[in-house]
Amino acid sequence: MGTDSQPRHPQVTESIDGFPGWQVALAARIRELVHEAEPEILEEVRYGNRPYFVYRGPVCAMQATKDHLNVFLYEGGTAPDPHGIITDGFGNATGRQIKLYEGRPLNEAAFVELIRAIAAQNRAGGWRSLKRA
Repeated sequence: MGTDSQPRHPQVTESIDGFPGWQVALAARIRELVHEAEPEILEEVRYGNRPYFVYRGPVCAMQATKDHLNVFLYEGGTAPDPHGIITDGFGNATGRQIKLYEGRPLNEAAFVELIRAIAAQNRAGGWRSLKRA
């Protein structure tokens, strides 16, 4: 962890460590990519055991499932996704998801770019403020 990164929350570590099998390593990597994208991001656990990443509003969250790891993107519907890594949630006005399956690599550079875009939108006041502008 860099000196300008926010500290890692122990409950988030505990939550990720409780994910099934291969999802632990992937979730830990996603966590680091989120911090790489926005060093000021904060971590917390919501809804019992879901890791959330917040920067002037929610940015993303993770949830383990039986066969995939879900990354929920807040404001993902208004952030650019030129690499097409978003997989679900297209019927939602702003929220999107990336479903990650074992053995299918994540485009890490595209993910960092997407998280940076969402953090930038939050910094600018969120999608509602941007929509009015």
